[in-house]
Amino acid sequence: MESVSDSDSVRLEVSACLRCLSSSDSSRNITVLQTLLSYLDEASHGAAQRAQFSRSHYSRTLRVLITTIEADWVHRLTARQREELWDALFLRGPPEQALLVLLEAIGELSPSTSLDHVVTITEKFLQDGRLTNLLWSYCVGSAQSDSPQLRETLLGRLSALPDIMANKLHHNISPLFLPQQYYPLLASAMLTALQRTCQALRDNINCSLAFVSQTLGKLCLQGHGGLVLAAMAPRLSACTRSDMVWQRVCWKLFESIPQRSMECVLTALVLAVSGPESLGRIVGNLVLRNKKAEFVITHKLLLLQYKYETGVLRTVLGYLAADRDRRPLLIQVLRCICQAWANPSAVKHTPMEQQLYVSKALLLSVSLLKDQELQDLRSELLQCLLGGMQSHLDSSVLRIRCVGMVVGECLSSRMDNADTKLKFEYEQDEETRELLSLMTPSGWCEPEPVDGSESLQETKELAPNTCSVASQRRQTTPPLAPTDPDSDLDSDDELTPYDMTEDQEVSQTSPPRYLRDCLESLMSSEDAMRVELSLKAADPLVRRNAFAAREISVQMSKVLLHMEDKYNIQGFLILRHAAMVALAVTDCIPVTQYLTTEFYSLNYSLRQRLDMLEVLVAAAQELSLPTTDKKNSSIISALDVAELPPFQGHDPVHWRQVVEKRIQSKTRRISKGASQPATAKATPNRYAPVAGYFFFPLLKNYDKPEVTFDLLGSDHLVLGRLIHSLGLFMHLAVNAPVAAQMGSALLDFVWTVRYHTDQMVRRGVLFAVCSVFLSMPSQNLLLDLGDMLFETRTWLTDVAEGDPDADCRSLAVQSLVLLDKSLKKQLKDPQSPSLES
Repeated sequence: MESVSDSDSVRLEVSACLRCLSSSDSSRNITVLQTLLSYLDEASHGAAQRAQFSRSHYSRTLRVLITTIEADWVHRLTARQREELWDALFLRGPPEQALLVLLEAIGELSPSTSLDHVVTITEKFLQDGRLTNLLWSYCVGSAQSDSPQLRETLLGRLSALPDIMANKLHHNISPLFLPQQYYPLLASAMLTALQRTCQALRDNINCSLAFVSQTLGKLCLQGHGGLVLAAMAPRLSACTRSDMVWQRVCWKLFESIPQRSMECVLTALVLAVSGPESLGRIVGNLVLRNKKAEFVITHKLLLLQYKYETGVLRTVLGYLAADRDRRPLLIQVLRCICQAWANPSAVKHTPMEQQLYVSKALLLSVSLLKDQELQDLRSELLQCLLGGMQSHLDSSVLRIRCVGMVVGECLSSRMDNADTKLKFEYEQDEETRELLSLMTPSGWCEPEPVDGSESLQETKELAPNTCSVASQRRQTTPPLAPTDPDSDLDSDDELTPYDMTEDQEVSQTSPPRYLRDCLESLMSSEDAMRVELSLKAADPLVRRNAFAAREISVQMSKVLLHMEDKYNIQGFLILRHAAMVALAVTDCIPVTQYLTTEFYSLNYSLRQRLDMLEVLVAAAQELSLPTTDKKNSSIISALDVAELPPFQGHDPVHWRQVVEKRIQSKTRRISKGASQPATAKATPNRYAPVAGYFFFPLLKNYDKPEVTFDLLGSDHLVLGRLIHSLGLFMHLAVNAPVAAQMGSALLDFVWTVRYHTDQMVRRGVLFAVCSVFLSMPSQNLLLDLGDMLFETRTWLTDVAEGDPDADCRSLAVQSLVLLDKSLKKQLKDPQSPSLES
């Protein structure tokens, strides 16, 4: 009966106080505030009365205070009275109820001094460590009215407090409410709650981490895990290094994470920790106890996501390999990665970034295997090596082939200790060097000490040792023996050598002076020096003797096309290419007809067919340039120095230019008008009349497989280069009369291969479509291709959204922009013909 009477007395007294606050009697209201504040003081009331007030009347009291915040008696309070009575009621009661009321009031109040007052109280709430009290109250079970609805509401307010304040205050928000300060502050409160939990467990006091785990999960689920765990992970790693109680508390913390938040929490934690050892100490064997955690660690972070750095792979795989109970998962992961890496469909349809990520995971997994595990998996790794190498080397993308070669070398060297190992020739770059470095185990250096003084002390202790080691090295290094000028050694080592860097080798063979002599040497000569000089002289001879070149252009092109580098001539491919381009430019139509006809002929290698396309593309580019901008001969031999222009010191015009420049620099002018730009001289476009000879013959016979050539089958590398070359011919034919006909034919050609499995072919198709939209007149685009434009736009939209290759997506977006620009330009022109006409 006493408890009932105590409950009634508290209810009656609080109701009377709240009625009094709603009136305007300022003298009595100060006493009322003191009475209400006494229920939060342990010395004034008993535990039952204080609990009754906190549980049933505290929130209602705060809401009444918010409703009377603009009353006259509130404004007549002094600053000290307001701080000690009015504000104290928000800062000394149950923190979860106070925070909810404060945020509710901020959302309801309009911009005014009252709103500023409530915001100030909320700022004090955060600064006084009330977040720590809130979390700790849920750890020890002292939180009032812990219903599921209240808990979910509180979690939402805690995680979204910066958003709530920003939506209300806009640019007047306090820095404490910004995410960069609030979330680390909340992380510090969670760390303090965990520290108190560890101490309570040592004192045999039961605690619960469910609310802290739910808070961490909610924060990570809303995208704030990076800020929170970046502040928590170093402290957790340091505390769990040698303290088993901290380890058990951390394990329980992450085991209690809700399932829907597990992926976000683990991902943020893996990104925040400093290595696999830290991850193992913080989460323990969570991956063995929680199926969602196992899926995230063994599958999601390794096979489905590929945006992370190599350090994430090291952390995840190192975590699986660090414990005996977790090593079976490492074997399971390795099998899945082998299947993904060797899958031909994955090589064709997944982005290059994901393939590189899987390759790194494969190499790291193999490097972590023990010898016995490696022997048990030898057959599976060998099958992965053979199948994956075939899939990667068949790709037309150079990066994919390089990745396949590097992974093949590393796997073969790891599986076979004999001298016979795979060795490929490829250019080493940053990407290949990183892949090779993954086979070398690297130790993690963790900055474990939390206190800066400890690390400073360690630095001071290590510094003398480092200096001593350096001094020892200087002492042990033998001094260089001084040179004795009177040495009696009978040796030529002291003779100073002559500088021979500018010397040139004198050749007995002279370069050919006539084009037919050059052709004869290339056809029948067995002298390596003569062939080399003839090949070097071919390009300038063709360009200087256009009349003679036209007589033998086709014959010389045939000789150069079939020519092999029998004598290991330096720059052979460049010299041969330059000579063939010179022939195609000098005698355009016959040479172009020969190359385009031979492209689909029998008994040519893929390299020769690619050479034909490269020569045609280079010739078209040179022909499209204005004559004044045309570059000179690409190769000038060292023996042609006599044909270079004379030295400027002997040129009589040179000194006049120097004098004129000096006069201009010394002349002072008060005003100088804008200089008139030099008018460009109109030159004929040499490519426009012959564009059809480059373009249309290459569209014939593409669908007829030959004995050594299957363009729509296995030779997709040549198909991609062909489509790209056709797109370039189309781009160079802008403003040419034949451009509309070329554009229609090119779209019909590429439409059948727009869904090709090889990404190089898809890139070529999109480049060709982009060239059509860029070069084809807008009126012809609307009239000739009106039926295809809607379907083309739909296809481009699908490619821009879902193609695995980044270049394909970018080209699709560019094509859509060009198409929209052309159509808008045409539809805005009132004199342009419409679709109906």
